[in-house]
Amino acid sequence: MSNAVVRTWNGTRTIEGAGVVLTRMFGDLEAASMDPFLLLDDFGSDNPAEYNSGFPWHPHRGIETVTYVLAGDVEHGDSIGNRGTIGAGDVQWMTAGSGVVHQEMPQFYSGRSRGFQLWVNLPASHKMMDPRYRGVLSSEIPEIEKEGVRIKVIAGEIQGAKGPIKDLVVDAAYFDVTVPPGVRIALPVNPDHTVFAFVFEGSGSFGDERIVDSGGLVLFEKATRSVSPTYEAGGRFLLVTGRPIGEPIAWRGSIVMNTEEELDQAFKEYREDTFIR
Repeated sequence: MSNAVVRTWNGTRTIEGAGVVLTRMFGDLEAASMDPFLLLDDFGSDNPAEYNSGFPWHPHRGIETVTYVLAGDVEHGDSIGNRGTIGAGDVQWMTAGSGVVHQEMPQFYSGRSRGFQLWVNLPASHKMMDPRYRGVLSSEIPEIEKEGVRIKVIAGEIQGAKGPIKDLVVDAAYFDVTVPPGVRIALPVNPDHTVFAFVFEGSGSFGDERIVDSGGLVLFEKATRSVSPTYEAGGRFLLVTGRPIGEPIAWRGSIVMNTEEELDQAFKEYREDTFIR
């Protein structure tokens, strides 16, 4: 099976953090069909009032968060001592594991601020793993070109290029794909993985010639072996794949475990200041 589409949809505008206006492409309502992915947010604006308040200190446990910045700067800090700025083209891949408290604060930018945050679930065997942080600069991300299609390889492997984010628990792949006008190319994906594409520039044709405009998300059929988009006028999308976990999800706020009892324990530890192991 190649390039077959389950469905397409657009996100929902919402407010998160301390008042950040963003578009949620999927979240808890779609998590069962997106396994191992939990959430994808498209954040950014031309208006600093819609993003300057940022995401002040908050806890994570049981998941990984992936922040990819296209424009502007996001300052961050966490409870295990990491501090820095995620600039345009940079990626932060944070494994919360047993627990991290962190903040992400978009900075004023003269143009448009734009980025994405993806949440990746962890299986029960890794929910309480040691936290780890991996920051990758734009210059460290390989970019390949074939038949005019340009692919930034953030995680995974394609056309012999390997992304700098390695040793991922759910064997995720994360590509930023730019397609020139009228070109069609087959991009191989793992048929055992959940596969989705998020169109954020242009209007592309996927699967059964289904047109997906900018701001649309495409979920592909299980056993998909390749994705072959066409953009009449050119465009750009994220292509993300990951091995499904197939376990119960207990989710509250920014903590995702397998049972309600584990959630209760996590929030009890957070209240009692014993959350960080």
